[in-house]
Amino acid sequence: MKAMLVFSAVCTLVALRVSAAAAESTKSCNEVRAAYSSKGFNVNDVPNKGVQGASLKVCPQGFSCCTVEMEEKLSQQSHSDLKAPVSQLSTNLQGTFKQRHNHFDQFFRELLENAERSLNSMFVRTYGMMYVQNAELFKDFFQALKRYYVSGSAAVNLDSMLSDFWADLLERMFRLVNVQYEFGEVYMDCVSRHTEQLQPFGDVPRKLRLQLTRAFVAARTFTRGLALMPEVVGKVSTVSASPSCVRAAMKMLYCPYCSGQVALKPCQNYCLNVMRGCLANQADLDTEWNNFLDAMLSLAERLEGPFNFESVMDPIDVKISDAIMNMQENSMQVSQKVFQGCGQPKPSAAFRSRRSVKETGFTGRFRPYSPDARPTTAAGTSLDRLTTDVKKKLKHAKKFWSTLPDTVCAGERIAPGDECWNGTAKSRYESVVIGNGLANQVSNPDVDVDITKPDIVIRSQIAALKEMTSWLKAAHSGNDISIDNDEAGSGGEESGSGCDSPSCETDRDIYFSTPPNVPIKPHVKQVVVLPPPSDAAGASQGSAALAAWALALALLAPHLR
Repeated sequence: MKAMLVFSAVCTLVALRVSAAAAESTKSCNEVRAAYSSKGFNVNDVPNKGVQGASLKVCPQGFSCCTVEMEEKLSQQSHSDLKAPVSQLSTNLQGTFKQRHNHFDQFFRELLENAERSLNSMFVRTYGMMYVQNAELFKDFFQALKRYYVSGSAAVNLDSMLSDFWADLLERMFRLVNVQYEFGEVYMDCVSRHTEQLQPFGDVPRKLRLQLTRAFVAARTFTRGLALMPEVVGKVSTVSASPSCVRAAMKMLYCPYCSGQVALKPCQNYCLNVMRGCLANQADLDTEWNNFLDAMLSLAERLEGPFNFESVMDPIDVKISDAIMNMQENSMQVSQKVFQGCGQPKPSAAFRSRRSVKETGFTGRFRPYSPDARPTTAAGTSLDRLTTDVKKKLKHAKKFWSTLPDTVCAGERIAPGDECWNGTAKSRYESVVIGNGLANQVSNPDVDVDITKPDIVIRSQIAALKEMTSWLKAAHSGNDISIDNDEAGSGGEESGSGCDSPSCETDRDIYFSTPPNVPIKPHVKQVVVLPPPSDAAGASQGSAALAAWALALALLAPHLR
């Protein structure tokens, strides 16, 4: 009797299984046919009814609406589907910072052009023909600044260029205020060598050198950083998915199709493990990426404050004009020091001919700086607005690579709760979610990752980010270390302010030694040609200028008879 009961139970189970198998085998694959066709594949690849025991390579064995050929095509599709959301996020990031780079670059270039036009306009009004005859000096000055912005110390040694500019300007002005003498090349070389000691232009060259160096180094390094971001993203985007990743993506995305459940989406944790395995190398970018972004944000604050390119370039015409006025006002003392150090020059035979003051010296009236007369802001914006905007974007870009799996495995791409595809069936996903990065993938249950072979392209981008971060940190202190300075011919010295203190907010005092001011009695009386006093000058300053003007005319009178 007992044996009969057991036999009866076995027969019942067998009958149920056969019945279930028969039901599956008659189950329609119409939904699969429609979904498969929507991907652009031939609907005739899909069987009308499910196949029992299909020899599939990726998806679970048993009932299936897929053939081996369908599985191969869906594997290729899964590669594209895996890449699509990552490419979209990467493209958005690229576009954001390409646009910001263009905005900053255009702004800095237009600011340079505006500054040159403003100086030319002011100096034509202020100094007339004397400026026009020496305009190439200022044109070369701005051309050098533009070359430095584009190519850095590889093209222009900023310190040397500024020293040469002031030395050349001193030489030209020295001749103008001492027209009664003849000066040979050897004599003028002596004058140029003592430019810093003489300080004929007051403190303007020292301050301008510090301001220009810090502002230019910060501006061009920040712009290069903005340009690097799209480059890194673009190169990382070219990294192909590994075969094991494609296999895992196929299993996650399309094995539900083969089981006839086309609407079933993967469990979130299942998706996270697959994506963290597929994007393991990309996640290793995160540390250097975040360090780079922190350095960009720090330099952006410098651009808003002490290294503000706009506040240096916008009034540069006024600063250089102040230096020229200093030279004119102190020309007698400067000349005495030159005569003491370089020797007494010979009188000029040409000066004995009758010449007017107007023909021999500066006669223009300096026009005080008026904020209302400044040119409009470059590129239709301001540096403050640009930096405020880009700082928000930089902060938003932090942890971009490590959060890619979380960004992809969200929304409509996954199914919440336990009603989801776990890789084998519609059920809860039981495995633990592993961490980001290559090293953590040794225990990934869904993707086979070779942790001993990091991707070469991504490692090269990590190195590029690390190098740029060091340049940004140097620029934060006013130093340019972005090239091999020996190759640039700078004598092995870095170009920069040398400010290695946390506080570069104020200029440090620099003192130049000057020879003692010993009165000299020249063989020929010195003539100093000064402009008439400005209406904007104070009463005492105006009186001194009038006295000097009267003295100059008195000294000149005997030679004009």
